[in-house]
Amino acid sequence: MTEESFSSTHPPLPPTTEEDRYSWLRLLRSRRVGVTTFYRLLSEHGTAQNALAALPEVARAAGVDGYEICPAGVIDGELRAARAVKAQLLCLGSPDYPPELATIEDAPPLLWAIGDISLLHQPAIGMVGARNASSLGTRMARALARDLGEQGFVVASGLARGIDAAAHLAALPTGTIAVMAGGVDAIYPPENAALAHDIAAKGLRISEQPMGQTPMSRHFPPRNRIISGLSRAVVVIEAAMKSGSLITARDALDQGRDVLAVPGHPFDARAAGCNMLIRDGATLVRNAEDVLNALSPRRAPIQADLLDDIPPPPPERRSLRETAALHSQILDRLGPAPLAEDQLIRDLALGPNIVAPALVDLEIDGKIERHSGGLLARAR
Repeated sequence: MTEESFSSTHPPLPPTTEEDRYSWLRLLRSRRVGVTTFYRLLSEHGTAQNALAALPEVARAAGVDGYEICPAGVIDGELRAARAVKAQLLCLGSPDYPPELATIEDAPPLLWAIGDISLLHQPAIGMVGARNASSLGTRMARALARDLGEQGFVVASGLARGIDAAAHLAALPTGTIAVMAGGVDAIYPPENAALAHDIAAKGLRISEQPMGQTPMSRHFPPRNRIISGLSRAVVVIEAAMKSGSLITARDALDQGRDVLAVPGHPFDARAAGCNMLIRDGATLVRNAEDVLNALSPRRAPIQADLLDDIPPPPPERRSLRETAALHSQILDRLGPAPLAEDQLIRDLALGPNIVAPALVDLEIDGKIERHSGGLLARAR
């Protein structure tokens, strides 16, 4: 069973009974069932109960012998753990589920939440950045979070060290959502335990992971898509060239969200990612007003005579949105069966100098795999 691309114009109906919610949770916690497979099984079998009954045979047909669905005892234990910390289970399609997040292609079917779930229905801005943030970076994060909160926005971030923690702390009085990489009750890093407690009391903590799950490195990229999915825009404050914050920015573009970035000194490696985003078309942010202006549907018109003095960009430079579109085109043409790189370039009708950097980006993100003989395949 592999995570094949799957989408539907008709999202699954939300579970309406405790038994339905139990079955949804059991299906999602079963081995080799990720978000895409979950939706495909629901689409093919109608209900989670039917999907669970069919799952061993589906696994056998995929070459997996001796497959067993998630034991009921595991789900019972997760529900007990949730009750102990007063966590609520939010199901896609239910009134409590965040409406912005529901629009993304790989929306989590289930979320655990501790705190004020009404925050999920207020407009949110995602704020992410370096864990080893500078004092200027944390000051900027606090100022933006405070000012955007005063304008009615909830601040969503990842409860990490540095920029995340500064943004959460400043937004506590007005509303903040912490998206956890591990279980909603598994606090990481430990030094943010007091902040996490305050967020549960005054804001909201959410996670798609099982209760008690210790966060692992593979959990952070999926967590990032939830931060951007909750948000109308994502602001990046201090990010290295290869960082989780840039993954969040790319997720935001794929989801049709605006990407904004705070510029930094060219000699500071922590600002290299932000400066690159701005170079490639992200909105430059100096204060909360810049964020609000970027979200406004009405922009001030550019004077025609000023355009004459602005040279056109080099033809080989691609905007963030063009890059995201190219990534989607590449992934649409790749599947589990390897394809020759030169054939892919011919199919795209683009030059190797355009396709090659995009392939490197996708390989770094773990979305494609290289095989011997110049062959490429979509990662399983």
